[in-house]
Amino acid sequence: MDESVRRRLMLGFSSTLVGKAAGTVMQVVQVPVLFHYWTTPMVGVWMILTAFPTYLAFQNTGFGSVAGNEMTMLMARGERDAALRVFQSCWWLISLMMGATGVLLCLALYFLPMAKLLNLPEISEHDASLALFWLGTAMLFQQLELLLQGAYRCIARYSYGSFLKSGLSLAAFGVQLAPVVMGYGVRTTAMVFALANIAVTLILCATVKRDIPWISYGWSHASFAEIKRIARPSLAFMGFPIGLAFNLQGSQMAVNYAMGADAVAVFSTARTVSRLALQVVEMVKNTVWPELSIAFGAGNMELVRTLHRRACQVALFVSLSVVAVVAALGPTLLHKWTLGKVPSSPGLVGLLLIVVVLYSLWSTSSTLVAAINLHERLATVYTFATGITVVVTYFAARKFGLYGAAGSLLLSEMIMDAYVLPSSLRISHDTWGGFLWALVHYPEVLKPAALWRRVQRIRD
Repeated sequence: MDESVRRRLMLGFSSTLVGKAAGTVMQVVQVPVLFHYWTTPMVGVWMILTAFPTYLAFQNTGFGSVAGNEMTMLMARGERDAALRVFQSCWWLISLMMGATGVLLCLALYFLPMAKLLNLPEISEHDASLALFWLGTAMLFQQLELLLQGAYRCIARYSYGSFLKSGLSLAAFGVQLAPVVMGYGVRTTAMVFALANIAVTLILCATVKRDIPWISYGWSHASFAEIKRIARPSLAFMGFPIGLAFNLQGSQMAVNYAMGADAVAVFSTARTVSRLALQVVEMVKNTVWPELSIAFGAGNMELVRTLHRRACQVALFVSLSVVAVVAALGPTLLHKWTLGKVPSSPGLVGLLLIVVVLYSLWSTSSTLVAAINLHERLATVYTFATGITVVVTYFAARKFGLYGAAGSLLLSEMIMDAYVLPSSLRISHDTWGGFLWALVHYPEVLKPAALWRRVQRIRD
């Protein structure tokens, strides 16, 4: 691993740290603000409404993510014209799909009783439909951001793109809290949320054009053949957001139907506390993702193998360390964070932390598969595992309450651990012996003193 790669990794980790810190701030601030100004059932309603539009992203997410991987591998080989062709083709495809999905969303909200379907008697049908319209619109615009971030990735400036997005997201978050503090309900809050996030997307469009002059939003380089070539991995990539929605929003809906909105508020906030341990794991994944694409595109399998080993090693160590801290402090934090409206629930938090540890290893390892667009079977397995888990969560919550719901989440994590690791080792031409040894052996460059010296050099 040469010095330029190490420097990009350090910058990428730093920018990802800022992004995760911003996300954590938003989570930490939002919950007490909502509980202070709204009732507990209304907080549960908001969580359900904000979860539902996630499903609108499925048809677009794959194209933006796969295009970003493809552009990065092409630029690693010096093929800039081909990278522009991928960008323009996917830009217009995503735009057209956004329009079509928006029309379908409006029709669905006009004809369907959404409050009744989502089991939300706390709000009117009119308010539920308008809130979902605004939240859905915001979600559709966010799909363009994946492609815009891919543009920064392909020129190895992913750290700058991540930092820019974090700053804009924090500003939008501050704006969307204003109607809550002013006493407005979910409908107005959803509208402000959407307008703020749409503004973020438009600003990113302008900055990408300014920072990467050869990127253009025209159609002269767009190609139907290009879209057809990447269509299969793009469609397969949708399995990840679908599986994630099953895992997060699907489990919330299962708890909602089994126990009601009050239980959703408790379950969701406890899970948020437990998932604090995942923030650093996600930072590791986001840092190595572009470098895996670059190394694989350049045919450097030794670097691919090294990046995969070190990413899994750091993710496992960090997850275990943070889980220990959250296990000790999390229950108390949960009670105080929700202004005393949610019990400390140490048993519930503990079960959810076990889920986090199992998730951290397979999720980090899967970054290799996803970063080089060889993820079709992986996405299928993930969708199946999380879909089955949602069903189990419903029945477990009915019979055993929130402890049953939390315990049921272990199912999908165990399935994924058993599948992902062997797949990643095959791709990186690695062995079980070498991989397991790397998990417990830390090279000199990863020891705290060496890392601190490197940080000082970058700062100077």
